[in-house]
Amino acid sequence: MAGIIDRRVCAEIDGPFVLFLIGVRINRLLAINSWLPTVRAMRPMIVELMQQPELGLLHARTHFGFPDILLVQYWRSYDHLEAYAAAREHLHLPAWQRFNKAVGSNGDVGIWHETYLINPGQYENVYNNMPAYGLGVAGTILDATGPRARASGRRKAQISGE
Repeated sequence: MAGIIDRRVCAEIDGPFVLFLIGVRINRLLAINSWLPTVRAMRPMIVELMQQPELGLLHARTHFGFPDILLVQYWRSYDHLEAYAAAREHLHLPAWQRFNKAVGSNGDVGIWHETYLINPGQYENVYNNMPAYGLGVAGTILDATGPRARASGRRKAQISGE
C-alpha cells in the first residue's frame, strides 16, 4: 500500500504547539438552511489556511460521525490561531458573523471548540503500519526505537531535543 510506513514510528513537533478541536453537531436534520451553510463554511477556511502556511495551521483532518463533524487541527501557536479567528481579511470571522445572524442560539446546529496548548514532553504518540497521520503530518516522523521505544522515552526525547 502506498504511503504506509511499515515500522514503529513516532512524531514530534519542534517546540510548543496547539491542538485545536472544532466541531459541528446537526441537532435538527430538517433544518438544512441552518446547518448546511455552517458545514460548508469549514472547507474553504481549511483551504485558505493550507494555502497560507504563515497563518500557522500545521495540519487539519476532518472526521464524520453523524450527527457530528469534527476537525482536528494542529497550530504552530495560540497567537496564530487567535489572529486567524479575529482577522477580518480571512474567512473565519465573516463566517462566524453569518452563523450568529442566521442561527445564533436557535438550537438547529451546535458548534463547539476546545483548545489545548502543548509543550514538549507533554505528549507522546506511536504509529505502526500507518501512513503519516495526525501529529505525524503536522510534525516530523521519527523511528520509535532506542530512547523512543517507550512512551516515557518519547516524552523525554522531546524535552532534550535528541
